[in-house]
Amino acid sequence: MEKGGRVMDFGSQVKKLRTSRKLTQEQLAQKLNVSRQTISGWENNRNLPDLEMVVMIAKTFQLSLDQLILGDSTMTTKLMNDSSETRKMRINLYVTIIMTLTGMGCFLLFKIIGSSLDSNGVLHEPFFLIPIGYLFLLMGLISGFNYLFKKLRKRN
Repeated sequence: MEKGGRVMDFGSQVKKLRTSRKLTQEQLAQKLNVSRQTISGWENNRNLPDLEMVVMIAKTFQLSLDQLILGDSTMTTKLMNDSSETRKMRINLYVTIIMTLTGMGCFLLFKIIGSSLDSNGVLHEPFFLIPIGYLFLLMGLISGFNYLFKKLRKRN
């Protein structure tokens, strides 16, 4: 949508849609299950909604996503960055799971292989699996904390 020959920003677009349907910020906030301050923040371009909320806004105003977001390059960029961040978070979660399972697998393998004494009285055991197991568990723990901190930061 255009305003005065230029592309209309997302905030102006939401405000125009809201006022054209004679909705107050409070009424729109109730429909979208957010606070009135959130609507105000969008309309004044202090922040932008995430993709899930953009879909809800489009449904509320019976618009396609193209009609709602493609006119605003800031919104398009934000949604692309959100998508990239979500992909990174998913990879981080997979790395956490793989590292943790590999660490536990090392301990299990150590127990399965066990130890033995040969005829010369030399002990044979896969002792190297223990530090490797701890290393993988530590890496999984670090990766898991990284995932949690990013997830918490994204919420706030």
